[in-house]
Amino acid sequence: MADLGGMSGLGPQRIDPADKAQLAESPVRWQRIAGLFAPQRWRLTLLLGIIVLIALVGMGQPFLLRAVIDDALPDRDTQLLVMAALGMVAIAIVTAIGGVWQTWLASAIGERVMHNLRVDVFANLQRQSIDFFKRTRAGEIQSRLVNDVAGLQAVLTTTATSVATNLTTAVATAVAMAVLDWRLSLISLVVLPPAIWGTRRVALVRRDLTRARQAAMAQLHGEVDEALTVSGALLSKTLGIADQRTASFSAISAKLIDLDMRSQLAGRWRMATMNIIFAALPAVIYLAAGFGPVDGGLTIGTVVAFTALQAQIFRPIMGLLNIGAQWVASMALLSRVFEYLDLVPHVPAPAVPVQVDASSMRGEIRYEHVGYAYPDADRPALDDVDLTIPAGGSVGLAGSTGSGKSTAASLLSRLADPTQGRITIDGIDLRDFDPNTLTSIVGVVTQETYLVHDSLRGNLLLAKPDASDSELWQALDAARIADVVRGLPEGLDTVVGARGHRFSGGERQRIAVARTLLRNPCVLVLDEATSALDVTTEHELQAALDHLAAGRTTLTIAHRLGTIRDADQIVVLDRGRIVERGSHHELLAAGGRYAEMNGQYLLAADAA
Repeated sequence: MADLGGMSGLGPQRIDPADKAQLAESPVRWQRIAGLFAPQRWRLTLLLGIIVLIALVGMGQPFLLRAVIDDALPDRDTQLLVMAALGMVAIAIVTAIGGVWQTWLASAIGERVMHNLRVDVFANLQRQSIDFFKRTRAGEIQSRLVNDVAGLQAVLTTTATSVATNLTTAVATAVAMAVLDWRLSLISLVVLPPAIWGTRRVALVRRDLTRARQAAMAQLHGEVDEALTVSGALLSKTLGIADQRTASFSAISAKLIDLDMRSQLAGRWRMATMNIIFAALPAVIYLAAGFGPVDGGLTIGTVVAFTALQAQIFRPIMGLLNIGAQWVASMALLSRVFEYLDLVPHVPAPAVPVQVDASSMRGEIRYEHVGYAYPDADRPALDDVDLTIPAGGSVGLAGSTGSGKSTAASLLSRLADPTQGRITIDGIDLRDFDPNTLTSIVGVVTQETYLVHDSLRGNLLLAKPDASDSELWQALDAARIADVVRGLPEGLDTVVGARGHRFSGGERQRIAVARTLLRNPCVLVLDEATSALDVTTEHELQAALDHLAAGRTTLTIAHRLGTIRDADQIVVLDRGRIVERGSHHELLAAGGRYAEMNGQYLLAADAA
């Protein structure tokens, strides 16, 4: 009896309508698939040769078996018996070694192709603008980059080798069966179609159950992600919904139990069907050999060898019937991956960047008739903004929420490009800088501080990988956070936790300030940099920033007007346009929008 343990994947698979829809929307060209595998063409040629060799060598086994049964044993031909036995062992050794080599080559090809594809997609995503990440779910990006590529690797490699292996094996086996006895081959062809149809029915049932189980598992993972992260756990505890979430998790888990039970039962029916088929096929051959249409000249060795081949041909035929669904699935995954690989960056790097030494830049900033409109927005976020910040000077941007302050800051760090006008540093358009050079010139601390799940040292070294401990401590001292770090048992080696939740909001903000200062940029952008701090800490940090801003061009955005009152110039934005500009005292004397905002700020500070 053939080993059925590896037969669970047999049976034609139904093409997923979602896969067909994906390919209809974003078809995959054959030339592009060939391009993926082009660097591996010599390995592919060798792999194909090994597959053919294994199939051809394996076909010798039934003929040796017939020789043993019909000639060696009845005639006591020990020499033939030894030669046949050695031949069987040799065939087993060759096919075993060839199988290992085939697996290694197929895996190596798949790993290299998927590695290149995964890195290319990751690199292209890194080039996308912040707007792309704002409108795309993080889970979707991770799914395409990790799950789709991983699934593609398994399916595409398996599909490619499966076509060659199954086709070669099926053809070689069919030829060998015909050589042994063409009449028995015809009988097998009559029996195989209903056998294939029967297993197909069982396969489709289990396939549908598997899909339902995958959907339930996705729901289960979603429940875990929602409830067992820092933010999810905090929401559960503050809203008192822990029992509700447990009940939801329990319901999905119970659904999984039902699906698993039905899948296992379908699997047992599948195994039973396969056992019947494998028992029926040789039984039919035995009957035909005994008193069927085949004459009595048929030898026992031929019958035994033929039934052995008959068992072997079933597996590759069923494997070939699966190829259609597997191929569509792999092409659908490729289509999804190619969509991200083909994304055109909205903030492209220049083809020929200006060559500058970041350390020699003075830092004069000019906004020249700058406008910016978000996609589908009913009005521009910035409209005809003209602004000059002398090298080493400081400007504070004030305005209500939605006035365009943060947009102006994001354009300076080139998180987006102006839709009108241009921004220059020392007369050079930001779009002409190499992106890495620009990040060395412009340092940014935003209102949403992000720390990676690493040690404090690791987070700080992101800004300057070769920084010494002395430099790290100097930056921490300047950001008024060094005393907190010194008080930690592990000091700089303290792990900050997921998104930095090991520290308070104000501490995270100061760590981010220290990280930016390590780069020693000539331009400093502080977008609500002190928004997470209490009044006392804000004053401490502001004093440090004032000291460190000496010699740097500084653009500060804040709702708390106290953080910009000492700026050389304060610019007030309203609905994307500059409505006032001047020093703190000049704007107060003017009695306009800034004076009104300052009065509200002082009332809020007194109330606090």
